[in-house]
Amino acid sequence: MQTDIVRQVKSNPKYHELVSKRSAFGWTLAVVMLAIYYGFILVIAFKKELLSIKISETAVMTIGMPIGVAVIVSAFVLTGIYVARANSEFDRLTHEIVESIK
Repeated sequence: MQTDIVRQVKSNPKYHELVSKRSAFGWTLAVVMLAIYYGFILVIAFKKELLSIKISETAVMTIGMPIGVAVIVSAFVLTGIYVARANSEFDRLTHEIVESIK
């Protein structure tokens, strides 16, 4: 019985659509995050003087601190973007797949 359900799901065109869309979107977000992170690391490695610029004459903090925080926040933002799409489009496709099997 369970192998029939698996066969039905795998033969459903909406399943293939879901897998391809989710995979492509996940890889896109992963590449964006890696570009942000490794871009920051490359700046630290090769242009550290750029990150040592003071924000103002009286400030103790340099521009590197808010940029570092932005790298961390970008991970949360990208996660939120994925969750928003998963809760709308991906869940809709999953529901349609489940309904077609019943």
